[in-house]
Amino acid sequence: MMKIEDIFTQWKEDSDIDRTELGDEVLKIPKLHHKYYQMFIGERLLLRQYDAEMKQLKLDKYEFYTQGPNEETKEKGWVMPAKGLILKSDIPMYMEADRDIVKLSLKIGIQNEKIDFIESIIKSLVNRGFNIKAAIDWQKFTMGA
Repeated sequence: MMKIEDIFTQWKEDSDIDRTELGDEVLKIPKLHHKYYQMFIGERLLLRQYDAEMKQLKLDKYEFYTQGPNEETKEKGWVMPAKGLILKSDIPMYMEADRDIVKLSLKIGIQNEKIDFIESIIKSLVNRGFNIKAAIDWQKFTMGA
């Protein structure tokens, strides 16, 4: 699992284009595409894992709030609200505010942000060849060719 700051740092380095070696920059595109696509797949698989964990956590919390604590939930440190068992109509409110669910929701949110960012990097790399060609054409034009 990468931190989003690490992705920013790597992209800051990889996004620079050496204007004096545009031919070499074109040759770097496939390697960069591979690097970021590999990141993308890894982060997307991690998101799928978090989504599966969330489904299981919501089921476990629903059973906890409707049936009360058991040995397993006591070991996890889960505590019923002060008023004890809650009404079925109030369960969505308690689950939405549940610390474990909120914590995992935040992880999922961060994971989505990483995926969106890497996806935007990949789109940028797809256009990089066109941008470099435009830069080469501009250099030719300014030199009178």
